[in-house]
Amino acid sequence: MTFWETIQAIGPEVILAVGATDLLLLTAFSKNPNVIRTISLISVLLLLAASAALLGPASHAGNLFHGQFRADAFSAFAKLLIFLASAVAIAMAPGFLKREGEAHGEYPILILFAALGMSVMVSAGDLMMLYVGLELSSLSAYVLASFARRNTRSSEAGLKYFVLGALASGLLLYGISLLYGFTGSTVFEDIAIALATPASEGIELGRLFGIVFVLAGIAFKVSAVPFHMWTPDVYQGAPTPVTAFFASAPKVAAMVLLTRLVIDAMGPATDAWRQIIIFMALASTILGGVAAIGQRNIKRLLAYSSINNVGFALVGLAAAGLAGVASVLIYMTVYVVMTLGSFLVVMRLRGADGEQLESIDSLSGLARSRPGLALAMMTFMFSLAGIPFFFGFYPKLMVFDAAVQADLAWLAAVAIATSVIGAFYYIKIVKIMYFDEGGPELTTEKEPVASGLIALTALAVSPLGYLAIPYLETATTEAAASIVQSGPVVPAAPQTLASGH
Repeated sequence: MTFWETIQAIGPEVILAVGATDLLLLTAFSKNPNVIRTISLISVLLLLAASAALLGPASHAGNLFHGQFRADAFSAFAKLLIFLASAVAIAMAPGFLKREGEAHGEYPILILFAALGMSVMVSAGDLMMLYVGLELSSLSAYVLASFARRNTRSSEAGLKYFVLGALASGLLLYGISLLYGFTGSTVFEDIAIALATPASEGIELGRLFGIVFVLAGIAFKVSAVPFHMWTPDVYQGAPTPVTAFFASAPKVAAMVLLTRLVIDAMGPATDAWRQIIIFMALASTILGGVAAIGQRNIKRLLAYSSINNVGFALVGLAAAGLAGVASVLIYMTVYVVMTLGSFLVVMRLRGADGEQLESIDSLSGLARSRPGLALAMMTFMFSLAGIPFFFGFYPKLMVFDAAVQADLAWLAAVAIATSVIGAFYYIKIVKIMYFDEGGPELTTEKEPVASGLIALTALAVSPLGYLAIPYLETATTEAAASIVQSGPVVPAAPQTLASGH
């Protein structure tokens, strides 16, 4: 591959790196109070340009830099989701940050650097490249969580996120060192070859511990149970546009990274990592469904909702194979739209004095005061609950079907039961909006950008979303095939978890 073909293949990363650096210099020298809007617009255009660059043949360039970076359909699909979610997070923020007195030019730049890290994450073919991308994304996220410097909750959220994130990074690094020590390489392909031991020998104990620690470190970024403890506090304390960003783009990046890692690098050890994924899936769906019931803050409720939805995506990952990986991509695509729409509605909940309202009780009577907003929120809640006819039902059906095909019908049955539990608090929000009285007076300030985004996302997860199924299935199947066909996913014979080595 020529130099220019390589540059084309890593075009999105080049655009993000150069664009974010230039915008950082512009912010340092500009004294214009309205520069935040200009920077936001430029940032959105850069993200969309990076997304468009993925559509060309360079997105299928294959292994680059001796296998450390992979430009394939799987990473291309994930980057489209990441960049579009990042663009929405930038577009929805200027008005909110201005009202909070935090309209600083660094916000869109931090989003860009986080998107750059996530872009590297989903294309990583080496454990060290994985760690570099993850840390670049995480460092930006720590600052974003505490972006509202005048708000003590935001500072607390940033501190909690940083401390727990450092712990997770330590676990991940320890796992990487174990895998390197017991396999002799950090490249995914070489690790898979080393793990492909004869079934009679099982998996060496050191390698097993390496797998456990690496999965634990990434599970923190996915906010899967039992590494979820940071999620409710950070989601509640961070500014609402930041929370919307945390709940969408980083979740996609971490889930795609986890999928590539277990399929590409740990495919021969499927029996080992599958048990871990199944545990996290069950724990996340159960805790995410039960713990959200007693929440009174809408952002904390959506935090537990994200944990619950990660559990369903992990059900598809546990199934492995082409159907399982495709179901994960489908689930994360629809989840991003539902989550961004929900937080866009939450951001519009402001009192007459402009104060952000976050309590669930503030939704009382919303159907009478703001019928359009209530209708959109009802669409998002019913989709998150997986109510049939709403588009949120389709991805749940796909992950359950993949689990059944992989002889994990019992896992699908448990996940279906927990989805019924989770439906309770989603339907409760709809009941509060349409049947409760005495809600606060909301501001009627016009926000065309936010209103347009709410309308688009609501239409996407309404029954009209089913029209996109043929295109979504084709894209996700092609993306899944680019990594599933690269190596074995399920070993030919059962393996024991550990041997006496």
